[in-house]
Amino acid sequence: MRNNNIITYTVNRNYNRELYISVQNGEVLVNVPWYYTTSKIQEIIQEKSKWIVEKIRDYSKAQEDKYIKNEVVKILGEDCKVKINYKNLKKPILTVEGKNIKISLPNKYKKLNNDEILIKLIEKLYDLVANQELESIMEKVRKMLNFAPEEYLIQRINNKMAECQTDKKVIIINPDIVRYDRETIEYILIHEFCHLKYKTHSKKFNEIVNENINNTNKYQELCKNIKF
Repeated sequence: MRNNNIITYTVNRNYNRELYISVQNGEVLVNVPWYYTTSKIQEIIQEKSKWIVEKIRDYSKAQEDKYIKNEVVKILGEDCKVKINYKNLKKPILTVEGKNIKISLPNKYKKLNNDEILIKLIEKLYDLVANQELESIMEKVRKMLNFAPEEYLIQRINNKMAECQTDKKVIIINPDIVRYDRETIEYILIHEFCHLKYKTHSKKFNEIVNENINNTNKYQELCKNIKF
């Protein structure tokens, strides 16, 4: 690797032929017979420095280009691009930088299905965002309506973004809900809050929703394919 014009490398002296330089996974390996001196190795490295640096750059470029094609993940209504690469890791690492999601996977994952891995990691990301964001949204809705469930749970529900268990006065929120913007999340939660008082979409139910949502028709249209 090259840092401040210095190429770092590993020397392997268990070699019975002429000096041989290779770049493997971005690392420089120098195979030499036992009799090569350190100064001689450094001299040859310097002579081959242009070739070595190009090989390292080629490797780095290949790593940077490992995008999941056309993959976009929604986080709070924003489109985030997914980039995946492989490193010498023990477990996957997922980080969010602005609108980019970077996923670093252990090298052993190269043989696995990237789509399945991505789904699991994005679920973990949604779990994290949900636990960070939903409490403040729940509190905002509570103050808006002046009533609230006795408890709310963040857990996955099949085919639903939220559910009100009226008998227990509990609202269950699917963490995947954080793919939508905050206003849409608020609309869904207001809807579920109102079910604490009215099991059906009665006239009174709709009155409370309309009193607390500007342009209810807009959100009904936006959420027509969302189950809750």
